[in-house]
Amino acid sequence: MDYHFPSKPLGVLFDLDGTLVDSAPDLAAAVNALRVRRGLPDLPLEQLRPYASLGARGLLGAGLGVVPNDPDFGRLQGEFLDYYASHNCVHSKLFDGVEGLLAWLEAHAIPWGVVTNKHMRFTDSLVRALGLSSRAAVVVSGDTTAQAKPHPLPLLYAAEQMGLPADRLVYVGDDLRDIQSARAAGYMTAIAAAYGYCEDEEVSTWLSDCIVRSPVELLHLFKLAWDA
Repeated sequence: MDYHFPSKPLGVLFDLDGTLVDSAPDLAAAVNALRVRRGLPDLPLEQLRPYASLGARGLLGAGLGVVPNDPDFGRLQGEFLDYYASHNCVHSKLFDGVEGLLAWLEAHAIPWGVVTNKHMRFTDSLVRALGLSSRAAVVVSGDTTAQAKPHPLPLLYAAEQMGLPADRLVYVGDDLRDIQSARAAGYMTAIAAAYGYCEDEEVSTWLSDCIVRSPVELLHLFKLAWDA
């Protein structure tokens, strides 16, 4: 991985699920809870993991075969979200290497924050449970602004809250909408995190500035950017 930042960044924003946090186990558990209530067997985590970044729509489709235009979708979505709201940090944890990455940024006084499409109802409890809420310079949820990613508004709002120009910020995410949002917001660099829930072949089509395959690789990239 060779990438040279056009200038020294002033801060870093991250997506949450699939980038900082592996929340797939708790999301899969919510799907399986609904299956068990209906007399269906659990599905293995690895079967549901690829749908973790697609939210309730993707997970309910994969786990129960329902789509948004199904008459039962709204009821099942509500049941899924209610279960997940009270079980969203049972097994979720930071990806290996993320704690070291964040600690390095903090040790070098580099502000970082979170911009996620996860609604505040779920984001707040998760970042608190993982000890991130007091460390992040800003946390923007999917319903913080009038538009969610891939619209640029959440990333522009995060930059405003940090008091930093968007064109000196880096955004790291594990979905195409993350790269699209960073581009539309005029961020200096958009980095694709290929260690989350996406496939390598898919990531290569996103036209990100670079692709990292682990938080350790991302830390190495940041050390080069800040000459540390």
